[in-house]
Amino acid sequence: MNFTDNLETISLDELNEAAALQRRTDRKYILTQAQAEQVLPQLAQQALVLSIDGRRSSDYTSVYFDTPDLASFHLAAHPRRRRFKVRTRSYMDTQQCYLEVKTEGARAQTVKERIEHPFNARAALSEQSLIYIQETLNHELGTCPIHTDALVPVIDSSYTRTTLYLPQTNSRVTVDENLVWTDPKTGFRLECNEIIVETKSAMNAGPADKLLWRHQIRPSRISKFATGMSLLHQHLPANRWHKTTKHKISTAVSLHP
Repeated sequence: MNFTDNLETISLDELNEAAALQRRTDRKYILTQAQAEQVLPQLAQQALVLSIDGRRSSDYTSVYFDTPDLASFHLAAHPRRRRFKVRTRSYMDTQQCYLEVKTEGARAQTVKERIEHPFNARAALSEQSLIYIQETLNHELGTCPIHTDALVPVIDSSYTRTTLYLPQTNSRVTVDENLVWTDPKTGFRLECNEIIVETKSAMNAGPADKLLWRHQIRPSRISKFATGMSLLHQHLPANRWHKTTKHKISTAVSLHP
């Protein structure tokens, strides 16, 4: 969608200085194409758009890791306290990659820690990576809930992201399109036809949330990791995402990449 063509830009360094938001409150919304065409131009009126090397959107790939018994997934599905996610996030345009450990802290705040990771090894975890994961989980959760050396890649998600900065509240909004989930073992793919908007702020509901609410668009339970897992593997519990997967997410199925 070309809703950012007339926006002023902000660089990545400027954005990180203004709104790094490693500790934040996230709200996610699922928009149809028609809703996005109506709402996003209004949202853009109060925003700057992230520009990297002249590009106003970027292609991302995330590889999520879990234990053989899917400890991370089940902690999210039930749900449980001390939840966590481990992933590599790759910026495909610049071939940068980071290992990220996300935990959910007090008052549903998301805490994200990350270090650089080799781009060509984004589906693998080195011994150094495993030590970092364990130390981060120990620090954020009090104790590491898993054997980190058991982590394996369980799902890939790829998408195109546009990032907006709202100067009024020093907050971010991301707009994700062309979302594709892939099972790394089988190559089975699901393509999502909706647009995922996520607000990220250090405060309660901001202007982006209120704009979406005025258009009768409410937050949805969607996790690129957990929702994708429940769609790719029908035997997994999907209670938290039943409404999302059954009524809001439409997918096109492709058997091979």
